[in-house]
Amino acid sequence: MTPHEMEARIVRYGDLKPCRTAFIDAHTPGSDRKENFTIIGGGVSEAADQHVHISLPHGFNIGAAGQPPFCRNSLHSHRTAEVFFVLSGRWRFFWGRWGNAGSVVLEEGDIFNIPTGIFRGFENIGTDYGMIMAILGGDDAGGGVIWAPQVIEEAQAHGLVLSEEGKLYDSRKGAALPDGVAPMPLLTEAELAAFPEPAAREVLPNHVARYWDLVALSDRRPVEVIGETGVLPDRPGFEVSFVTRASAGGLPQAHDRPSVLMPVKGHWRVTWAGGETVLAPGDTMSVPEGLTHGVAPSMTGEAALYHVVGTDDPAGQTWRPAA
Repeated sequence: MTPHEMEARIVRYGDLKPCRTAFIDAHTPGSDRKENFTIIGGGVSEAADQHVHISLPHGFNIGAAGQPPFCRNSLHSHRTAEVFFVLSGRWRFFWGRWGNAGSVVLEEGDIFNIPTGIFRGFENIGTDYGMIMAILGGDDAGGGVIWAPQVIEEAQAHGLVLSEEGKLYDSRKGAALPDGVAPMPLLTEAELAAFPEPAAREVLPNHVARYWDLVALSDRRPVEVIGETGVLPDRPGFEVSFVTRASAGGLPQAHDRPSVLMPVKGHWRVTWAGGETVLAPGDTMSVPEGLTHGVAPSMTGEAALYHVVGTDDPAGQTWRPAA
C-alpha cells in the first residue's frame, strides 16, 4: 500500500469536520456549543449534515466530542458499548435517569467503558476546549440514541423535534415533521424502570482505567484494556489495548480485520511495506486487514496510544447491575 493510499485511511486532528447540530439538544442552553465528529463508520448522529470521514465498516464506530468549558452532553443511552478516552481537558461523566446515580471525573488518557443500558451524560469541567474520543459498538452503532424524556421535552421548547425514525427537524429553519411521521415517543414510566441506576462503587472498579495505571502495566508489553481478560473485562464486539514507548517493541503485527490506532500522547511513526507516516494525538488511523505494520515513538518524551480491533462477539449489552 502506497503512502498516498494509506493517507486516505488517516483522519488528522486538524482535518476533523465538526457537526454542531448532530443531536436533539443542539439548541438547548448548556449543550448548544458542543461539536460532534464522526470519524469511522456511520456514527449515531440524528442530523443529515454530519460529515463521515471514513465510511468503511470496521465492526465498530469511532467518533469524538469537542466541548468548551461547562458545556454538557445530555442524558442518553445506547444499546451497544460506548467507550470514551480523554484526549484533552478534564471531564465529568454522570449517569442515571436524572444524572445523579453516580459520577466520575476523568483526566487526559483515562478511559471509561460506560455500562450499556443506563442513561449517561458528560461535561467538560476543564478551563479550555476539550476533546474526548469515542468507540461505539457495532457497524450501525446500536441503531441510534435513546434520550431521557426531559431531554426531548426541553429540545422541543427550543425548536428541535425528533421523529419516530430518529431524524432531527429544526423548526427554526422552517422544517417540520413530514405528513404521516410521528414524533419520537417518550419512554413510559414502565420502560424507564428497566434502566439501571448503579452507584459509582458498582461501576468504577470494572469500567474505569486511569492513564498512569495503564502506563505502569504496559512497561514490557501492550496491555489489554477492554477484552475478555482485560483490565476492564468485557466483550463488547471489539478489543482495546494500550501501547507505550516501553511496550511498542513487540510490534509489528497484522490482523484479520481492520484495526485502528489512536495516539493520546506523543508522536508515533507507523511503518509498513511500502511506506511510513507519523501520527500525533487526535489523529485516527485505520490499518487495513492483513497489513503487517509496526509502531514506535518518533520523538523522545512521553508516548502512548490506544489500539482498537473488532471481534466476533455480539455488539449488544454485556453488563448487568450488581445483584
